[in-house]
Amino acid sequence: MSKINTHPDYWPPKAYKNLDFLNSHEARQIRVLCELEEPEKRFRDENIEDTIVMFGSARTLPSRVAKRQLKELESTLASKKRLSAKDRESLRKAKTAVKNSPFYDSARNLSRDLTKWSMSLKDKRRRFIVCSGGGPGIMEAANKGARIAGGASIGLGISLPFEQSLNPYITKDLQFEFHYFFIRKYWFIYLAKALVVFPGGFGTMDELFETLTLIQTLKLKKKIPIVLYGKEFWNNLLNFDVLLEYGVISPKDVKLFKIIDSVEEAKDYIVDFLTREYLED
Repeated sequence: MSKINTHPDYWPPKAYKNLDFLNSHEARQIRVLCELEEPEKRFRDENIEDTIVMFGSARTLPSRVAKRQLKELESTLASKKRLSAKDRESLRKAKTAVKNSPFYDSARNLSRDLTKWSMSLKDKRRRFIVCSGGGPGIMEAANKGARIAGGASIGLGISLPFEQSLNPYITKDLQFEFHYFFIRKYWFIYLAKALVVFPGGFGTMDELFETLTLIQTLKLKKKIPIVLYGKEFWNNLLNFDVLLEYGVISPKDVKLFKIIDSVEEAKDYIVDFLTREYLED
């Protein structure tokens, strides 16, 4: 039986101020609703109706950093007569980081150029703000590019036990940290008018194929240009001809995206598409 609190200063907390309740199993629906409603208010307050979403690996480093780390590692290992398995793996990872680092620079430059373009528009109702997952790697590059251009950018962060942390280039009032992946995905797609996907892992593939599925099944009524950046990576990874051969997709489905290998081409393709679909009367 519960004790009766007879202390004269005691007053029970209101339910919406009771943190024990709000973090309980029973309040999950309330927490989900908060992750829907609170971002919507902030986007409305910031006059944000359109975004250009940029995905990619959280592990991608800037070229300068990757090359410096490889040089330092090679210098350290040079004094060893024989490399251990751990040394060889560290060297492999460092060389891979250098190989992948141009994608960071490309993401930064593309974000910078798209932000400059969006800031030049007369129609202030559609600002096409760059939006990333808020973390390091390609996400950081996207936010950094927008910062270099002098524009705002969004970071839709997620609480994870590893890798994820908000990068310092996100506009302060547009920093978010989600608990629920599916709500974060909702905000990625709901405002998106373009999607640029750089090489990445499971999370990147998850976002890409979910978006393609939504478009294929007509759950998204709007038109979205999807750019897969990096021809060598995407052509080695994905063979859509196999899906066509087995009849599990239609020929028109492979036209839902465009594989591009340069910042200039990606920028021109996205700008032309957005201008035609969303800016011209």
